[in-house]
Amino acid sequence: MLKDTGERVIPEKMKVLNGLLIEHIARYHFATEYVYGRVLDFASGSGYGSHIMAKMCKNRVQEVIGVDIDQETVKYARGTYYHPLTKFRIGNVVDPRLPDELGQFDCIVSFETIEHIREEEQFMTNIYTMLKPGGTLMLSTPFGEGRGIPSGQEYHVHQLTVDEFKGLFKEYQSTEYYYQKGALIQPAFAAEEREFPLGIAICKK
Repeated sequence: MLKDTGERVIPEKMKVLNGLLIEHIARYHFATEYVYGRVLDFASGSGYGSHIMAKMCKNRVQEVIGVDIDQETVKYARGTYYHPLTKFRIGNVVDPRLPDELGQFDCIVSFETIEHIREEEQFMTNIYTMLKPGGTLMLSTPFGEGRGIPSGQEYHVHQLTVDEFKGLFKEYQSTEYYYQKGALIQPAFAAEEREFPLGIAICKK
């Protein structure tokens, strides 16, 4: 059985009222309004999110590729969340060889990943390279004190400020911002950012 950590979401081992579970599930259900074609779930974890997108969007998704660095996690995803449209594979999101190995995607989803990564520039470069022109990126992260400042979270390198988060997407043609608190996701223009601990960007290349 996959070992639980304070950061890993494993729905089968969590209570239905667990706040972490609720917010993660909400993001993937939110993503189903946007995904189509060939989809990459970048840092897919235990696989539940890839499964949600494949199952709910089966009529407009060609395939969903879930990539995670941990071998046991990928093994668990393959055994627990099988779907004919879904494939799980081992990979490092900052490996510069990954774009050549995986090709390009119509949609890339990466939720709660970037705060774990020191090689932020390579991570964002990989995403941009793997996203087709006109494709859609959906990326989320918790807000915090900024780059280089310890967040107090054991598994987070740091947590970006709102402005740093928005600065990640300058190369994209357009970006819409949303804020999240628990299951509630609201567009930035309708929300007070200080009341929302998480941000979601939907970008068009």
